[in-house]
Amino acid sequence: MSHIENIYTLAVPGVQQLIPYKPGKPIEELQRELGLDRIVKLASNENPLGPGKKALAAIQAALPELALYPDGSGYHLKQTLARKYAVDVSQITLGNGSNEILELVARAFLTPELEVIFSQHAFAVYPIVTQAVGATAIVVPALNYGHDLDAMLQRITDKTRLVFIANPNNPTGTLLSQASLEAFISVLPDSVICVLDEAYFEYVHASGLGGQDATINSISWLKKYPNLIITRTFSKAYGLAGLRVGYGLSSSEIADILNRVRQPFNNNSLALAAAEAALNDAEHLASSINVNALGMQQLTEGFKNLGLDWVDSAANFVLVHLKQPGMPVYQALLRKGVIVRPVDNYELPQHLRVSIGTEAENQVFLQALNDSLAHV
Repeated sequence: MSHIENIYTLAVPGVQQLIPYKPGKPIEELQRELGLDRIVKLASNENPLGPGKKALAAIQAALPELALYPDGSGYHLKQTLARKYAVDVSQITLGNGSNEILELVARAFLTPELEVIFSQHAFAVYPIVTQAVGATAIVVPALNYGHDLDAMLQRITDKTRLVFIANPNNPTGTLLSQASLEAFISVLPDSVICVLDEAYFEYVHASGLGGQDATINSISWLKKYPNLIITRTFSKAYGLAGLRVGYGLSSSEIADILNRVRQPFNNNSLALAAAEAALNDAEHLASSINVNALGMQQLTEGFKNLGLDWVDSAANFVLVHLKQPGMPVYQALLRKGVIVRPVDNYELPQHLRVSIGTEAENQVFLQALNDSLAHV
């Protein structure tokens, strides 16, 4: 055995076999590879409008203090979140993106003897954090590209400790109704923690999906279900993906446990200041949601004109069914300077996930897609 191979054997078993999360292709990388001047990136579900004016002003104001450590407790951001959602500050956990909250949950509650349940076609981070701590993943087949809640309930055993639910789901955009979701949470054993991942929550109402259920108020459930954790982020609708700031809402007891494993300076000063300002910028949030709704209509009409199917989405992306292998089309789009997201790793080899961009970006993509389909 070589020295390099021996190093890998020193890692814990779950990490030895772990395949790291692969993010969307960066703009700079494609420019280096192909020498293209214009790149349209619709791969990572980012806000095409970017951050709002209030967030940018808050970042500028915070710059002189960069030599100092950030507020390890995130006092001001937590106060603003508590007022917005009518929760106690003790119920809030701040994360380096909501991804970190998912990891904190796994570290705090899982052991190799325990099991985690999540859906097929659900966010790739769920199996990663599960495997990293050596727990067993129970993957339940999807129902119409989304969660089959009844089937997930049937897989719960004495070993089950966590259930991950993404609503809307990534990468499919599917939405569970308020009634079905609360019915699911209400019958979970007290020993099973439900992590409700709402990274795309802000887009739900404008999507028109779910009818009256498009106004899901999951935060009201926290008073009834102490085993519920809700995770949200500033990376999507608020346009702050580059600053990495998210949060968890839960019972005070769960938040206390998560904060025991959370690093004290996991959110930098600029992220804290920008997120607080973004929460108070209703105008920018409304503009972002409106651009997304118009873009969703533009893309789905374009797919219809191309004879393609798609999954109705309540998020800021749409999963299109190409009716042929997706990777060659993805590669053809790259050569035209358009980055989207292949989803082979989600067991969706004939689909591509497309983030909603500006009207101009969406049009560039649709034209490139039309040309690529004709030549692949």
